Amino acid sequence: MTEKLPDKIIAGVMTWGVWGKDLTVNEMAERIRTFHESGITDFDHADIYGGYTTEATFGAALRESGIDRSKIQLITKCGIQYVSEARPVKIKHYDYSFEHIIASAEQSLTNLKTDYLDVFLLHRPSPLLQPDEVAAAITRLLETGKIRSFGVSNFTNEQTAMLLKYLPVQVNQIQFSATHHEAATSGALDFMLLHQIKPMAWNPLGSYFKTDSETAKRLKPVVEELAKKYEVGTDTILLNWILKHPAQIAPVVGTTDVNRLKSQLKALTFSMSTIEWFEIYTAALGHKVP
Repeated sequence: MTEKLPDKIIAGVMTWGVWGKDLTVNEMAERIRTFHESGITDFDHADIYGGYTTEATFGAALRESGIDRSKIQLITKCGIQYVSEARPVKIKHYDYSFEHIIASAEQSLTNLKTDYLDVFLLHRPSPLLQPDEVAAAITRLLETGKIRSFGVSNFTNEQTAMLLKYLPVQVNQIQFSATHHEAATSGALDFMLLHQIKPMAWNPLGSYFKTDSETAKRLKPVVEELAKKYEVGTDTILLNWILKHPAQIAPVVGTTDVNRLKSQLKALTFSMSTIEWFEIYTAALGHKVP
C-alpha cells in the first residue's frame, strides 16, 4: 500500500526529547493533541534522536493522546550508527546492510507502538551503500506492510538515481531555507520534480534567527517588510517562501511552542508574489540574479 505523502507543514520532533525540551510523556501527548487539532498530522523522527530515546517517549505519548493512529503519519529514518549509551559503537558511522535496515524499522515500530511506518528514510548517504541490498530490505518491508513509503534524506541526485534503478524513491528530505537555498539551483529540486519525488525541508528557517550573518542582515529588512504587509511573523514569511516553490516542498518545523506553531501555520493561508519571492532570494544571494 502506498501512503499519501505529506503535502504541508510537518512537525519535527528532534528536540522534543533529551536533545532539546526534554518533554515528559504527558507533555508530548498534549503537544500531539494540540498539533493534530491545529492541522499538523505528520511527525518526523529518526531512530537516533535523543540518543535512541525520543521515538519511545513519543510512542508512549501517542498512545496516551488517544488519537487514532490512522489520523496521523509517522516518518522516521535509519542508517546512522550514533555513539551513545544505547548504542556503544566505536565510532559514528552508517550501516545500510539488509539486517540493519530491517532491525531498525522493527525497532522503530516497537518504539512508536505502531504496526506500520508511513514514511521510512535512509538518514544520510554512505560511501559503502549497496543499492541492491538496500532494495532487498526495503522491498521486504513494503511487502510485509511494515512501511508504506520509502525515501532518503540528504542524498544527491546521483545517489538517488542509483537507488531509482532498483526501487521507487518517493521522498528526499534535504536542507532548504532562505539562508541555505543551494538546492534551488543545484538541480536537486529539479531532479525531484522530474522524478516526482517529494521534497521535505529540514531546518526551514535556516540561520535567520540563529546568527548575525551577512545573509541574515540582508534578509531581515525584506522579510520584516513582508511580515508587516501580510500581518504575520517573520518565520511565517520564511516558510511561505519555501511553500511557493513548484516542487511542493514540505517544511519540517521544529518548534514545540504551540502559539508559535499556530503562527507558522498561517504560511498555508497566502502566497507571496513572484516579485516578493525574488526579493527574498536576491537578498539571500547578495546580488541580483544572473
